[in-house]
Amino acid sequence: IREAHFRFLLAGADVITTATYQASVAGFTGEPDVSAERARELLVSGVRLAGEAVDRFLSDARPTGRRRPLVAASVGPYGTFLHDGSEYSGAYAEQMSVEDLKVWHRPQIDVLAAAGADLVALETIPSIKEASALLELLREFPDCRAWLSFSCKDGRRLSDGSLFTDAVQMAQRSTQLVAVGVNCCSPALVEPLLDSAGSLRSPDLSWVVYPNSGEDWDSDWTGKRSASIAQLSRSWMKLGAALIGGCCRVGPAHIAELRRVAPPGGCRGAARP
Repeated sequence: IREAHFRFLLAGADVITTATYQASVAGFTGEPDVSAERARELLVSGVRLAGEAVDRFLSDARPTGRRRPLVAASVGPYGTFLHDGSEYSGAYAEQMSVEDLKVWHRPQIDVLAAAGADLVALETIPSIKEASALLELLREFPDCRAWLSFSCKDGRRLSDGSLFTDAVQMAQRSTQLVAVGVNCCSPALVEPLLDSAGSLRSPDLSWVVYPNSGEDWDSDWTGKRSASIAQLSRSWMKLGAALIGGCCRVGPAHIAELRRVAPPGGCRGAARP
């Protein structure tokens, strides 16, 4: 994991996300001989490994003209705990209350908010109800800053069918978010999604976008990739995207290509191992 982070940093990433997307206290303690304390230690280790990669990068590579890379602690949706693919539909939220979702997410955010990451990445959120729960929960940790990114089914709607514009409007009410946007979707969906919410763009809240490679997932990755993220990023930047990166099947070479395309200070490349 540490080596994966390091390779993304060498490629030009300004932000790396921890390998905690599917990690949860409940998930770990469901394994034999894993206590709640040990589960919390495992979550913290995700932040520690990313931080060690940043320190090694600064020491070994000695980059010039680069800001210190940020570590974003990854928090995935409840559906990752279920291991049934519902993280891409959000169907579970229909049977859960906002309070139920807060109870499940609280241990992860409690640990990660105190683990030394620069911010928290609330990512691949398929449901507007779950997003509401996360934003309410975030207020319990007033010193925590975060971004919120949604998984979307088309150019206008989240995976649960809610309008992306409604989700952005809800996000704007949070004073702790630094960015809102989309991830883990086709690159082709990014522009119509940002365009649909263009009138809601605010100088206080940036767009964050990090789609998949462009291949299709159906129990395995199939099909050809669409236009590269680097090529498409030019239009995303024109729409105001400030954090641009990649999710599934996007590797260091793609981040390096994005780095060459992005103007200095024009965006911050984000990468997930």
